[in-house]
Amino acid sequence: MRVSKSQFRMILDMIQPSISKMDTRMRKAVTPQERLAITLRYLATGETQTSLSYQFRVSQNLISLIIPETCRALYEALQPIYMRMPRSQEEWRKVSQDFHRLWNYPLCLGVLDGKRVLLQKPAHSGSHYYDYKGNFSTTLLALVDADYKFLYADVGTNGRASDGGVWNICKLKEGIENEEIGIPPPANLPNSDVQVPYVIVGDDAFPLQKYLMKPYPGNDQSNKKHIHNYRLSRARRVSENAFGILSSRFQVFNKPIRTCPERANKVIQACLVLHNMLRTESPQAYSPPELLDQEDIQRRRMVVGQWHDHQHNALGDLQVIERRPKRDAMQVRDLFCTYFNNEGSVPWQNEMALLH
Repeated sequence: MRVSKSQFRMILDMIQPSISKMDTRMRKAVTPQERLAITLRYLATGETQTSLSYQFRVSQNLISLIIPETCRALYEALQPIYMRMPRSQEEWRKVSQDFHRLWNYPLCLGVLDGKRVLLQKPAHSGSHYYDYKGNFSTTLLALVDADYKFLYADVGTNGRASDGGVWNICKLKEGIENEEIGIPPPANLPNSDVQVPYVIVGDDAFPLQKYLMKPYPGNDQSNKKHIHNYRLSRARRVSENAFGILSSRFQVFNKPIRTCPERANKVIQACLVLHNMLRTESPQAYSPPELLDQEDIQRRRMVVGQWHDHQHNALGDLQVIERRPKRDAMQVRDLFCTYFNNEGSVPWQNEMALLH
């Protein structure tokens, strides 16, 4: 079930009032312990509801109601504790300091990434959830911190949208542009008098903005731009590892989720908060170092993590759409590029950049 006995009891205490049912004269209700066990077993193994019904001696129809209800209760109980987005300048600065300390990327507020979560074809949905790869999917857009935990998640946009399309209607984007979430004002890069805004790191699927950095496009780049792209990819690896951990530990993502989009969204949200809880409470047991992609700086090589050995067929990349960036955004990226090639350089970057 991916949790220890003590963690199971802790979670049960938190959600028991929300999932308890009354006994009737006809039959006894399924206990909260059984409801939580069924749900955790489903998330951890991806077993079918028919298989779970034989294991727990509960009808498949009832299990189909238990899982989304318990997932909703898990998210409502754990999200305020384990997936709370920073709301003050000091909290955002702490996220930035962690990125600089662990991944040598200053003034970074997180890594933005997205996945399509594949579904069985929803009834009467037409092409609403039909994505560019010919699958039916819902979209997960997440902001990841330096410790592979999810700071924010937008779940439920239909699969027809691109990364940028999801981003354009995302509340996080609205909060940044309207200055509603407490992001600090621009600051100097470490050991430099160059002032830049705090930024989020993304990939080619997102639009370049003053607050959203992405790599220089194309393969035929100057060495300076190549160094910049390496330093950005070094920070962006945390999101790849976070999704890798999520899909390897919660094998419900091994194949398309066989339920309606509304219930699938609850399943995704429950997995996210459980991931954050386990990364906080028992990181070594939940995600040991060998599970992760890592750089071996001493030997100048990449070490591929074991999460690649697990299937994650329900998670797909979002569509890349080319956009012409604004001049002020390109200027901010150029400032980071110059910094990484001068005051902000690290001894191994020239050799490691060749691996990328």
